Amino acid sequence: MNKQDQPNFGPAARYRVKEHLVRNVYREFHEHQTCGQRVADYVAKVVGSWPFIICQSVIIAVWMGVNAYLVYMKVFDPDYFNAWDPYPFILLNLVLSFQAAYTGPVVMMSQNRQAEKDRVMAEQDYLINKKSGEEIEVIMAHLVHQDEFMNQLMARLEKIERTVEKV
Repeated sequence: MNKQDQPNFGPAARYRVKEHLVRNVYREFHEHQTCGQRVADYVAKVVGSWPFIICQSVIIAVWMGVNAYLVYMKVFDPDYFNAWDPYPFILLNLVLSFQAAYTGPVVMMSQNRQAEKDRVMAEQDYLINKKSGEEIEVIMAHLVHQDEFMNQLMARLEKIERTVEKV
């Protein structure tokens, strides 16, 4: 068999996958989280939810309502129970400032970790897209090879047909 008669399977047959790029970044991040990171994520999840906002709004409204009612009742009955936080609700402001002082940094920690996860996922996507581009180039080269091979086959068939027609 000469070189022309040997089968040439083309670029796709010679292509070998060099590395496996697909990985579950989400699972990797969650497997390596510390207790503090899990707490920060949970706090961010709870504080950033509608149930939390609704519950907090109800608590604030009740706090203000009860204290306003107690101040009102104290005006008419000096022996009535004293309001624990009369208007302008200084204790409520202190509680809300305390909550904001602690939840703000915790939420930022969670957001920073989410941003890092997003960067890793973007890098993963880039590597996969780059690998896909290489594989598409191999497929396109293989299609060109197949076209050339088909053209050679067609030329051979035409040559055989002409030879058969002459006989």
